Amino acid sequence: MATRTKDTPPADATDATAAGYRLEHDSMGTLRVPIEALWGAQTQRAVVNFPISGQPMPREFIRALGLIKAAAAQVNGGLGLLGKGQATAIGKAALAVADGQYDAHFPIDVFQTGSGTSSNMNANEVIATLATQAGKGRGAAVHPNDHVNLGQSSNDVIPTAIRVSAQLATVEHLLPAMTHLRRTIDRRAKSLGKITKTGRTHLMDAMPLTFGQEFGAWSAQLQSAQGRIEDALKRLRRLPIGGTAIGTGINADPRFGKAMAKTLSSLSGTKFEAAANTFEGIAAQDDAVELSGQLSALAVALMKIGNDLRWMNSGPLAGLGEIELPALQPGSSIMPGKVNPVIPEALCMVCAQVIGHHAAITVAGQSGNFQLNVMLPLIAFDLLDSIRLLGNAMQLLADEAIAGLRVRGERVREALERNPILVTALNPIIGYELAAAIAKQAYKEGRPVLDVALERSGLDEKTLRRLLDPAALTRGGIAAGGGGGGG
Repeated sequence: MATRTKDTPPADATDATAAGYRLEHDSMGTLRVPIEALWGAQTQRAVVNFPISGQPMPREFIRALGLIKAAAAQVNGGLGLLGKGQATAIGKAALAVADGQYDAHFPIDVFQTGSGTSSNMNANEVIATLATQAGKGRGAAVHPNDHVNLGQSSNDVIPTAIRVSAQLATVEHLLPAMTHLRRTIDRRAKSLGKITKTGRTHLMDAMPLTFGQEFGAWSAQLQSAQGRIEDALKRLRRLPIGGTAIGTGINADPRFGKAMAKTLSSLSGTKFEAAANTFEGIAAQDDAVELSGQLSALAVALMKIGNDLRWMNSGPLAGLGEIELPALQPGSSIMPGKVNPVIPEALCMVCAQVIGHHAAITVAGQSGNFQLNVMLPLIAFDLLDSIRLLGNAMQLLADEAIAGLRVRGERVREALERNPILVTALNPIIGYELAAAIAKQAYKEGRPVLDVALERSGLDEKTLRRLLDPAALTRGGIAAGGGGGGG
């Protein structure tokens, strides 16, 4: 946790006599750094300056920084701007960072300088230290700015890292989890497809449908969400790297940006491309806001699915009691035998968090002035947290709720047989007003609609059974000739 304590030296401390510290310097002067730390002076200043949340930047973001620095070393080496030995040492160190071998050496709080300069320098310093250690005795030291950060600026590295990390997290974690959930829903829809149940609108009884149709709507929601997310990724993969400080590309080889996109695509196994306008990619985070918006829309869909499951599972005696979710844990510390729908509840909390993250990302996305957005670390943190939470929650929903739920067939049939709204099928034959009267009488007397209709409709039992067959009604259309209206 990046917290200032009595044991943390002030940023301007220069007394190296205390055990456990070494002296490091940057353009602002000299200060003490913990002797075991791989970082340098600029990282240490940020550790001291930002003791806010105790939350460092996410693993996915550190991975992206490592990939960017490895790609930069490879590109700069290929362009002849770095010596072969330096490029190789930096590349190996950067890939080790990307693999997560040195996460403990990335302590800077997410609430830091808005450009993310501290995190960029953290990566530069750690990689420079590792590369220098690897090359000791074989050449000059690797410098964090002059070598690891060659052809780059924090202002193009951090927006690039947001895009790379979010793209990889979405492709590798979120979309596979969504596909798994959809397949699980589709499999259960097929197995339960012939079971007819009471539909509901306004939480009130409505026309019947099958469990397959109900589950199929959930699957369609997820398919639509996936299409929207995949479309957003087409814009997210445009990288502003090579634009350096403000988008002009000062101090970078003109070939650097395109070469970086190609190299990052190779290193990550996911397609990236150089941004056509690096000024946009550095000054604005509209692509990240768009993806966040699609994640929020996915959260809305999942919240609907979660709440449907909670309602269907409710009771089991005083609620709907249509399904029984797997019993995973005791539901009460005082009421023995109570079991709660814990997975849908956890899912709905995740959805609420993601929707909240989108509000924060929206504010952060418009918090730029002229050539730079200055809430980049917050965008990175909340966007990656949304992706991680949604992926994990969808996997859990599939495996621990939907895969093992059981339909309470007798309860479903009982409610369906007593549903007066089935009389809707008689509208074209006996008219809306008589059908409404039959429904109201069936409600009032607690009788099956078939019995009341037999008394009042003038239709024989065989005809009524055919017209009021719930399974046939799930197929829609007009059951018999005649007029009628909708409402």
